[in-house]
Amino acid sequence: MTLAASGTLAGPDGVDAAIAAGLDLDGTAIPAGMLALYNEVMALEAQRARSGVRKSMRNRVVKTGSKHFDQASLNARLEAAGWESLKAKEIAFFYG
Repeated sequence: MTLAASGTLAGPDGVDAAIAAGLDLDGTAIPAGMLALYNEVMALEAQRARSGVRKSMRNRVVKTGSKHFDQASLNARLEAAGWESLKAKEIAFFYG
């Protein structure tokens, strides 16, 4: 049975659970080298100073929202929420 089929993979925490289990979504083991590098990079990221919660929230909304909303809709929703509209580099990266 895969992690996805077992219902243990849902939302952003589901991927973290799969990584912690060392298993891909199809149930195969994630190679040790990949896990080691991922854990090293995430440990470094955990130590990085943050510039603010609102900025981090906006970055997450843009990154994930671009998968669910077209450019105009995401831009309008950002503005309605009080954040700045999409930047040219975000549009090029996520919608280009």
